[in-house]
Amino acid sequence: MRPILTPARPSRERARPPTAARARPDYRGPVQQEPSFPPRPLRDVRAVYARQAGCPADFAEITVDFEPGEPGVAFEVHADLRTRDFLAPEELTAYQQAVALGIREELTALEAAHPVAVAAVLRALGIHEVDSHAGAFRHAGRLAVRRALTLAYGPPPRPKRRRPRLGR
Repeated sequence: MRPILTPARPSRERARPPTAARARPDYRGPVQQEPSFPPRPLRDVRAVYARQAGCPADFAEITVDFEPGEPGVAFEVHADLRTRDFLAPEELTAYQQAVALGIREELTALEAAHPVAVAAVLRALGIHEVDSHAGAFRHAGRLAVRRALTLAYGPPPRPKRRRPRLGR
């Protein structure tokens, strides 16, 4: 039996002398930096957390500005903070800290996927004398970040709905 001969294919290594290796430039175009949140100033982002599921209810209303800043999260309270009702100074401080905590929690969850360089400025607080508490303002802070993300990048993608198979 005769051996089957296959034509030899010239390989790239044999086609080129070993000293003529292809030089690869170190520069591969403009350096792409990941965009950080927020891409531009977002003014008057309003978030309302109102839940009536029996007694006690939850109510918090805030208005926040998100501005590009140093890497990380900075929280400030505007000098002319507007409040819709009278607040005792200790309650006001507790609500401001709760808003800051909610904003930081939501942004640290985002920071794993995108770099964050934001200064959040609290502009206004709306309260209810019975139904407002620190937990409601914490949740309102989280909602404000979600609303700002929607304003900056559009709504999140919706999952595709599965259609039932016909004939089964």
